[in-house]
Amino acid sequence: MTGVLLLLAGVAALTAHTWVNATRWLRRPSGGPVEVAEAVAVLLPLRDEADRVTPCLAALLAQRGVPGLRIVVLDDGSTDGTADVVRAIAGDDDRVTLLTGVAPPPGWLGKPHACHQLATRADPAATALAFVDADVLLAPYAVAAAVAELRAARVTLLSPYPRIVTRTAADRLVQPLLQWLWLTFLPLRAMERSPRSSLAAAGGQFLVVDRAGYAAAGGHAAVADRVLEDIELARAVKRSGGRIALADGSRLATCRMYDDWPQLRDGYTKSLWASFGHPGAAAAVVVALLLLYTAPPLVALAALLAGVPTVAALAALAWLFGAAGRVVSAHATGGRWWPDALGHPVSVVVLGWLTARSYHLRKRRRLSWRGRPVS
Repeated sequence: MTGVLLLLAGVAALTAHTWVNATRWLRRPSGGPVEVAEAVAVLLPLRDEADRVTPCLAALLAQRGVPGLRIVVLDDGSTDGTADVVRAIAGDDDRVTLLTGVAPPPGWLGKPHACHQLATRADPAATALAFVDADVLLAPYAVAAAVAELRAARVTLLSPYPRIVTRTAADRLVQPLLQWLWLTFLPLRAMERSPRSSLAAAGGQFLVVDRAGYAAAGGHAAVADRVLEDIELARAVKRSGGRIALADGSRLATCRMYDDWPQLRDGYTKSLWASFGHPGAAAAVVVALLLLYTAPPLVALAALLAGVPTVAALAALAWLFGAAGRVVSAHATGGRWWPDALGHPVSVVVLGWLTARSYHLRKRRRLSWRGRPVS
């Protein structure tokens, strides 16, 4: 009984923290008409994105509220005709510059090197840089709203997290965990105020930075060999004396990260080891998550079968509190909550399996992404 009560108290406290983050501390940029006077460079790295770049680039060309907008696109060694698609979409629009990337030198991973090349070729007049991935679709005022929030928050780096589009059962099990994890376990207000680089989070799908602060942090050269270059860039900004912030970008952007289960599985596998660091820390976190969020429905069922209804009721309540955290997270980030939140225990099991797979393949030096090794 005592163990179940402790479990219930722990889950309830974490769900309360999710609610506080979501309702009080999470920034929400305006999705309506916004205008910024400063010049902004939007930087778009592409590698074999011929099938996805059209809506992304079309949305960038349709941006409003940024008179000084310039778009720099990097074709990073694509073999599927990505550059031809970009030329067809951009036409003779002089706001778009298409670069041909070079292979990353020793010590660099592909994504940081692509972003580095883009940043070095951005219009010198641009005082803000917006990094966008090809799977992101921006609303008409997204860039203007993100830059306006960057300035209003007085931060160096702002990460307006897009609404993640989920279409398959695998999507719905795994993808909502991204927002749920940082809303549940990361104190957002402390993250903004504290200089500690360990208190950092960011999503590279849509990232806006002050150019001077980006340079002071060393830019992507400071995270050249990092798999999670977005989070590591946020940490570099903090180490250089800058500030960072997360924001709900669900009104500004949508993102369909993976097309199918193999892509989703491999996408998480390549980076989860970097999220946790030492395997012992990863094991401790996964075990804690399993105890807090997967054990309750199992304990409830076992207690019910054993004829201990009080324990069963308390364990079921812990399960519902865990599901409530997912509901709060979904409402705060434009996600789907019904009936997905009830499957949260299964989501945590899948996350644990993906984490174990990540460490296993890294140990065997078999991690890769888009044809390039990542470890």
